[in-house]
Amino acid sequence: MRFVNMSRPVVLGLVLAGATVATAPLAANDWPEWRGANRDGVWTETGIVADLPNELNVKWRIPVNAGFSGAAVADGRVFITDWAEDAGTRTMDGRERALAIDEASGEVLWTTEWPTSYRMLMISYAIGPRATPTVDGDRVYVVGAAGDLFCLSVETGEILWEKHYIDDYDSFIPTWGVTTAPIVDGDRLITVVGGESGGLVMAFNKQTGEEVWRSLDVVGEMGYGQPIIIEAGGTRQLIVWHAGALVSLDPETGEPHWEEVWEAGAGMSVATPVHSGNYLLVSQFYNGSLMMQLDQDRPDAELLWKGKSRSEMPDETDGLHSMITTPWIEGNHIYGVGSYGELRGLDARTGERLWMSDEMTAQARWGTAFAVKQGDRYLVVNDDGVLINARFTPQGYVEQGRVHLLDATGDSGYGPGKRFDRKVGWSHPAFANGHIIHRNDNEMIRVSLLAADY
Repeated sequence: MRFVNMSRPVVLGLVLAGATVATAPLAANDWPEWRGANRDGVWTETGIVADLPNELNVKWRIPVNAGFSGAAVADGRVFITDWAEDAGTRTMDGRERALAIDEASGEVLWTTEWPTSYRMLMISYAIGPRATPTVDGDRVYVVGAAGDLFCLSVETGEILWEKHYIDDYDSFIPTWGVTTAPIVDGDRLITVVGGESGGLVMAFNKQTGEEVWRSLDVVGEMGYGQPIIIEAGGTRQLIVWHAGALVSLDPETGEPHWEEVWEAGAGMSVATPVHSGNYLLVSQFYNGSLMMQLDQDRPDAELLWKGKSRSEMPDETDGLHSMITTPWIEGNHIYGVGSYGELRGLDARTGERLWMSDEMTAQARWGTAFAVKQGDRYLVVNDDGVLINARFTPQGYVEQGRVHLLDATGDSGYGPGKRFDRKVGWSHPAFANGHIIHRNDNEMIRVSLLAADY
């Protein structure tokens, strides 16, 4: 291991193994960022098992430290971030790490680590980074829970440039930490920084880290959502949902196209916006869902409907009150997991609830499931660590099999003996090259879903 002196107190630890990996264009079956290549939670591979086996074929498992961040997969490498508190202390000071792992063997190729403090975070959830790494060619971008952004070499883990939201932009770190994974658009790296002087959203030159533009003022907190880029109204639109509004920006300049003011209760704009046709949906824990109808001819939108209930309790909510789970849209229907794990189907045109099921996910506060579309079905990982083969119809939920994937090890935020105290898994899995890659606070696994392996 060697140590490199940086301009800031960052330590780079390299554990190099094997030959250099060429930086070829991303393969179609990679999973290079949050929710896959298009951030839409769609897995396009074929040759996947039609029915889940009774026992999964685990290719490898490796130890990791704690964290909520999911894995990114590109060019034969898996990238992940984690955190460990300094040994023998109870200070909430520790070290975050980025790791590159050989996709085929599970061998750790390099690690890069930096000191960080979680003292500003809610202690119940101060267990590791939240943001999924973003891979772009020969670089990978990682963000820590305290707002440390690094551009790293895919090959070696060397820090090429870095930003620190608190020091550089006077950002206020929200209660549950920084969660936004940057998105690459051309030569720009765009992310939610929460900076002062109109720096809620910022774009950097992805090669140098130089600021390209900044946009929007912080309203309360920066929020916890992931930006997406869509094609609508004859133009490309950067969609950002923050604590005060749903906003469309020009990704090249940061100039606003349109804005729908909508406060997120407790600043919890968490679930990723969902785009389908002329629909653009967001959903939150306290205030339910909001549906925009996108203009077909110009970059504009109008409110189609929004939920009327202002509660978190399932028997007092009318539609869908998502927390961590990003909903999905099929035609004119919405499916998603609500505030206490209840699975619901809605009419996308009106927001009317059509049905509800308690079968897929634990019925507990902040019950969560991560759904990825594969062909005409969905592969779902719930927060108990169970992989489910499912279909969702206007008539109801159809489960076609389930199998244990990985133990849930995270804390739900409630103390022992409390009503909703349980172990949870709140990391989004990656689906890449015929396999699912998933992590908890102790280990990460790669499991084959190829029909040829069963």
